[in-house]
Amino acid sequence: MGNQVDKLSHLSYAEVPTTDPNGLDTEEDGPRIGVSYIFSNDDDELEDNVDGPDLDQNQEEKHYDKRNEVECAIYNRDECIYEKSVIAKDMETYSPENLLNKCKAGDLLEFVATSQYPQWVVYVGDFQVVHLHRAEVKNSFLTDASQGRRGRIVNDFYKFKPLSPEMVVQNAMEQVGAKDRELSWRNSECFAAWCKFGKREFKMGGEIRIGKQPYRLKIILPEKQTHVLEFQCLEDLIMEKRRNDQIGKVAMIQELANHLSNVGSIRSDPNAH
Repeated sequence: MGNQVDKLSHLSYAEVPTTDPNGLDTEEDGPRIGVSYIFSNDDDELEDNVDGPDLDQNQEEKHYDKRNEVECAIYNRDECIYEKSVIAKDMETYSPENLLNKCKAGDLLEFVATSQYPQWVVYVGDFQVVHLHRAEVKNSFLTDASQGRRGRIVNDFYKFKPLSPEMVVQNAMEQVGAKDRELSWRNSECFAAWCKFGKREFKMGGEIRIGKQPYRLKIILPEKQTHVLEFQCLEDLIMEKRRNDQIGKVAMIQELANHLSNVGSIRSDPNAH
């Protein structure tokens, strides 16, 4: 894939580099772990195939449990630029057939299933979507792209000002057929969000990874606790957020607890959802 460094395995929290060798931030009120590291392309790891011979088998609805969703928010310095809460109205998911009756051209859709990375697509009208899948931008029917996963409209997850629906569709359609070295995105979410908002931060290498880490991923835990990770660029943060989505809340909390059991990095947050 163009401009992509050699792939590395996903790191567990125990392997995450920190700003302090003991895993503690020197700033008392700051994030406890600062990270900025390279991820593989998560969409390459999906166990599905939109264009393969087993398409009919993939249409069987896959398991999804809303209770295992990871709630989080993204901040660029002090500005919240993304938020996902399980109590939000737009978290409701629908079958692909029912979703078709709710979306319009220019909408961003997210398909979800247990133990899979979310698949983001751009609805371009006429029952079709454009999406990045297995290192290629494809134009598919919505029902085919879903592969049995439930979906929802996610226009409001990111807080950026959207482009016009016509421009969103144009951005998506102009990339159809691009693959491998022609691509500028590492996953379907970055591609779809770029089509919607037109911001270079969603592209590979869109931000220089030097200096202070301006992005924070705030993970909402039970009992109004939170855990905060720092990143130098939005692209890396999105990859970590998607990794959490793929393993689910239960596994993510266990992984975090194992690493932080003797560190005390989880802190109460009265403003958590």
